[in-house]
Amino acid sequence: MRDAGPVLSRTAELGPYFAWEPWDGDTTTWRPFADLLDVDVVVERVGIARRTLTAMTGLGADEVGEREVASITFLGWASRLVSPLLGAVATGAALPLPQIGQLRWRAVSGGPLPLAYAQMGLLDVAGWTGAAVAEAVGGLPVVAPMVAVFARRFHLPDHLLWGNVASALGGAAGMIADAAPEHAGRAAEVVAELLKRPPLAGTAELERPDPRRDHWFLVRRNCCLYYRIPGGGTCGDCVLTPAEVRRQQWQRVLSR
Repeated sequence: MRDAGPVLSRTAELGPYFAWEPWDGDTTTWRPFADLLDVDVVVERVGIARRTLTAMTGLGADEVGEREVASITFLGWASRLVSPLLGAVATGAALPLPQIGQLRWRAVSGGPLPLAYAQMGLLDVAGWTGAAVAEAVGGLPVVAPMVAVFARRFHLPDHLLWGNVASALGGAAGMIADAAPEHAGRAAEVVAELLKRPPLAGTAELERPDPRRDHWFLVRRNCCLYYRIPGGGTCGDCVLTPAEVRRQQWQRVLSR
């Protein structure tokens, strides 16, 4: 076990979704992460996201459903929780071990939710199989309480929310493949193993359309509900995206 700081600092170079800041002790702007498990705080944040979305799109408030925005909000928060973990494993051969009490968040009007951490342990996973890493990750204990809050308050099915977590992991693996392609295989290996185990089992699978390229793509077995917002359409990994459209999207990514 060692300090997670140096590894997380390097992981942040992969992009904003991979960045956890060291907490400087400021309690004025940084709030305990546990606040995001409070129903009133979650409803407030979803309401802000809903108003922001209506302002950006020009849609009426009655056209943007609360459940749909809640699902999208949860997906963004899940991405901020799992991306640094996958990035650290793939590029730093180390698994951060966050606890809810060690994390802080800061309110922003848009973009990735800023997260900061206090002292955090790190597990050396060099030489571990993807299965062993997935076993160490377990049931994503930082994410699971948030799933419970969103499911209960917004009447969202657990399998949809865990599908959002799978989507977040697939997105992180894709970003790693773009930013650090030499680590793409390791990221995909770990995600594939996580998708075999509860609570993610049955939510999605990874596909590798070109066996010559270390780039995998996630295909969900459910949907985040974004398509229900007028003009939203379906995401690339959505179960509702036609297979031919999906293949075309993959080809565009692979040809970059």
